[in-house]
Amino acid sequence: MTTGVWLSKKKLTLQRETTAFCLQNRSDMTDFSKTPVLDDKDISVRTEKLLQKSMGGLDVVRTYADILGMIDLTTLEGTDTSKRVEDLCDQAASYSSKREGLPDVAAVCVYPPFVSLARRLLENTGVKVASVAGAFPSGQSPLFVKMAEVRYAVDEGAEEIDMVISRGKFLEGEYNLVFDEISAINEACKGAHLKVILETGELKTATNIRRASEIALGAGCHFLKTSTGKVTPAATPEALLVMLEAIRDHQKATGHICGIKPSGGISDPAAALSYYWLTRQVLGSKRMNKKWFRIGASRLASSLVETIRNTKSA
Repeated sequence: MTTGVWLSKKKLTLQRETTAFCLQNRSDMTDFSKTPVLDDKDISVRTEKLLQKSMGGLDVVRTYADILGMIDLTTLEGTDTSKRVEDLCDQAASYSSKREGLPDVAAVCVYPPFVSLARRLLENTGVKVASVAGAFPSGQSPLFVKMAEVRYAVDEGAEEIDMVISRGKFLEGEYNLVFDEISAINEACKGAHLKVILETGELKTATNIRRASEIALGAGCHFLKTSTGKVTPAATPEALLVMLEAIRDHQKATGHICGIKPSGGISDPAAALSYYWLTRQVLGSKRMNKKWFRIGASRLASSLVETIRNTKSA
């Protein structure tokens, strides 16, 4: 059998599997267009009020250390190499050995070809291996291709998958198609936790962010995530508040608990603390751990450690 024939048969098999799954799990009965209209100005005002609330007796240095342990340390560049991923993994698992009372980060996040390397390097460290998959960052591929990439990443050892929704389809009003894609990819994860990136900077309005959140939550995601970090604006407190309230309301209605991951452009400790504080006020202090709260970042970890050291020595 030639390579071309094998690929054609493999493509046909994947397409049939994808079609069968979507037919069995289709969301035709859910009308996602009925999401209540949100006022963007009101969201901004409420976000500002929450961020201005006093942190009271919060131990900021201890909180910075906690945030360090909730980071998904990330490299997602076209220039990524095995050496860069090796250095990232060394950094991720280095903090707890410095005898400064600091935790290692929660996870590293890499492209699928580097998953097996990261999994080997991080074995027995407690640091998870996450992978973007499913046509990151554009989301512009056929569903069977997205599912194949997700399965590949999981087979390579990914414990968490970060996918991005099809914003083009969402903005065309194809809400049920977006739901079906997330459901299918969740199935392809085969037990790996699924983080769904909304790319809030491209959704533009609070109503769209709320609707996309409801779609992802209904499809069974384990985390909502703001951004890929590849567009501007990336994470914003206003977008996060909308997502947090969607998570809170979904839990009240269904009992399903979902995590949150602000990501994109978060590089300084003060900004990270703002996202932490906002999340804590909406979801409560019991959710402020790496099981339910992450921050996606490439430079934040080093900045946090430097700030902690400087504050202690002051």
